[in-house]
Amino acid sequence: MTHTPLRLALLGDSLAHGSGAAGPQDALGPRLAAALTGAGYDVDLSVLAVPGAVSRDLATQVRRAAPLGPDLAVVVVGANDLARLVPPAQAAAALGRALQELRAAGTDVVVVPAPDMSTVPWVPPALRPLVQAASAQLQRAQAAVAHSAGAMVAAVSEAVTAAFGTDPALFSADRFHPSSAGYAHIAQALVPHVVAAAHARRDAAAA
Repeated sequence: MTHTPLRLALLGDSLAHGSGAAGPQDALGPRLAAALTGAGYDVDLSVLAVPGAVSRDLATQVRRAAPLGPDLAVVVVGANDLARLVPPAQAAAALGRALQELRAAGTDVVVVPAPDMSTVPWVPPALRPLVQAASAQLQRAQAAVAHSAGAMVAAVSEAVTAAFGTDPALFSADRFHPSSAGYAHIAQALVPHVVAAAHARRDAAAA
């Protein structure tokens, strides 16, 4: 397969940054870059995500991405919006603005909606149904603005939630962020979406 230079950027929060991973190569960005390399791409990876970021913080990250001219951006955001009780419409609107800027600059985008926070160990069992409902509400709002902006949505929450809800080893020692094993599971779910986005961009350029 012909090697195609691909500038990949990860934007968002601690999940995109890799907090909780045992080493840098265990984080989400390097795992996705390795999968793309295996699919035949020369990958230039930039991780612009910031731990603790909420959706409104994407604006700053998009500005930092602009000089890099990313071909493909993976945006992982929403966990902190849920934790800080940011209204779903407000969080989704901020995401939508960031996506519009990325798309206007010619960047293809894969959006990873908020995780189901009800699986986090410190969430009391009695509150899990409410947290699950809030997570689903934000996920739907994020998917809507992503589709409107022409971004791809990686709807992996169900598969990831099932694993994280039954295997404590997927969480790091802080019982909030994924462990290296957790990132491996998330990356496995995301790889088909990210590779498909890269292929679609390559095919469009060749057409």
